[in-house]
Amino acid sequence: MKKAFFIPVLLALFLIACQQERKSFNKSDEISKIESVLEQYVIANESKDFSLIEKIWATDDDIVLIGTDANEKLIGWKQIKNAIKRQFSEFEDTYIAVIDQNIRINESGNTAWFSEFLNYNFIYQEDARSFEGIRFTGVLEKRDGQWVLVQGHLSIPVSKAAEMVKRES
Repeated sequence: MKKAFFIPVLLALFLIACQQERKSFNKSDEISKIESVLEQYVIANESKDFSLIEKIWATDDDIVLIGTDANEKLIGWKQIKNAIKRQFSEFEDTYIAVIDQNIRINESGNTAWFSEFLNYNFIYQEDARSFEGIRFTGVLEKRDGQWVLVQGHLSIPVSKAAEMVKRES
């Protein structure tokens, strides 16, 4: 008898939960906002604008950025902030071109992920460097109406990595 009562109640609760009203959002508007954030990130890196970087990255202790060096797994805003500041002090005349950007948003409209290729040009220790096809992927969350980075991953194609090793030998 208890099973006969429990199953319909459980089914009713399930149906109510499935019909919870989802916040509606305009997907193309949100993608445009995310494109703007990613464009601002490029501008901030090119101009060494750390205050803009702080607006783009979440400042949580559990955000992640995996860089191109084998030991570059940065966890938390403090580590990411220090790495970006170090890069700003070492790189000059940075120019970044974004190619083949793809952005997706979840159904709730509060999480997005992206992939893009970067052509990254800069001066390091008075030596001009150029890396084409750097892969950049990441995750953004919408917090208080603003999109912020919570995870990023950069990788260099094997052919470019081999060139770097030859160049530095």
